Amino acid sequence: MGRSVVFSMTEPQARFFQLDAKFPAFVGGFGAGKTETLTYSAVRDAFVGSDALIALYEPTYDLVKLILAPRIEERLNMLGIRYRYNKQDQYISTSSGGIGDFVMRTLDNPGRIIGYESYRAHIDELDTLKKDHAEEAWNKIIARNRQAPKKAAPRSNRVSVYTTPEGFGFVYSRWADSPKPGYEMVQAPTRSNPFLPEDYVETLRASYPANLIEAYLEGQFVNLALGNVYPSFDRRLNNSTVEIQPGEPLHVGVDFNVNNMAAIVHVLRDGNPIAVAEHVKLRDTPEMAELIRDEYREKGHDVTVYPDASGANRTTKGASVSDLSILRDVGGCIVRAPSKNPRVKDRINAMNAMICNAEGERRYRVNTAACPEYTKCLEQQPYDERGEPDKTTGHDHANDAAGYFIHYRWPVLKPAPARGHTVHHMTR
Repeated sequence: MGRSVVFSMTEPQARFFQLDAKFPAFVGGFGAGKTETLTYSAVRDAFVGSDALIALYEPTYDLVKLILAPRIEERLNMLGIRYRYNKQDQYISTSSGGIGDFVMRTLDNPGRIIGYESYRAHIDELDTLKKDHAEEAWNKIIARNRQAPKKAAPRSNRVSVYTTPEGFGFVYSRWADSPKPGYEMVQAPTRSNPFLPEDYVETLRASYPANLIEAYLEGQFVNLALGNVYPSFDRRLNNSTVEIQPGEPLHVGVDFNVNNMAAIVHVLRDGNPIAVAEHVKLRDTPEMAELIRDEYREKGHDVTVYPDASGANRTTKGASVSDLSILRDVGGCIVRAPSKNPRVKDRINAMNAMICNAEGERRYRVNTAACPEYTKCLEQQPYDERGEPDKTTGHDHANDAAGYFIHYRWPVLKPAPARGHTVHHMTR
């Protein structure tokens, strides 16, 4: 005889849980419980029978390892389901009767979505991919979603999506613009989860630029690529007259480009960054390193550089060492570089949040008199027709250089997945 299992859900989660659509999507703001909804739904689907395979997808392996797998394990433990987790193959096999298994894969290389058939599939944060990449991954996943477990109803395969809206991308075109039969969507604002910390929304408003709040708090599709890349920058409101003081530490964002190197020099005041000098259109890394040495290191400044991560593997023509090594050895710099560059979108969001957040606070300043070219770049860099920052006008290099520093020190961090609390019952 079966027993009733209680899942805790918010109202939008419960509505989504009861959809009977072929391709349902749960589109929500931060804290609305997207990952929680995914795990509830995935475990529910596994109850169709021990021969069922449930496929789960994240954009990257780190998200599989750090978020998805632990949350599935948590659900199985909660239900008293015995399982074995093969971390090498990213496969969870259950040993409880009548319950299927789980395979976990990433979306970064759709060509690897091969070699298995799933009964149902669940895709997390599909809209973080570029539109053509998301479409390729989607087509691969629905092609694999054809398994027919013995106890499953005919034609009951399903592929579900859980995502934060990222502009007018793939999810908007399939579920919001002109959805075909079988495509149904539930939208969940952050406020739909009453059990978040009291300061959760206020913290997001202080951390994110105003143009993202409708997407990341309300779960709405908004144009994230309208007009200029840095729409809130104002040469009057973001201006500063601060200058470099003798011997103070300097923080330099660096962008590597052949014959067009850029470095934006910053100081900190009350913990906030101020751009106080610019060096643009430099020939190569040795020239930049020598400039930093002569202009700053020999005048008693400690210099920390925040470069384009490609400099770890890139070498200047005629040199046998990497660009980062040249900055260390010739320029005398402390180098702070991530193993790989942040997503362009994340770097821009970090910059915009510092320029002016949703609370109207301007934490990033520019000495516009000392940085005339950089000021012009912040004012004039547009998005191109594909919704990407334009790189044809020459306004990108200084912005990219400063962005590496800002993102390294003040990244816009996505909150941890939230949990819901409204009751919904399922029978084992």
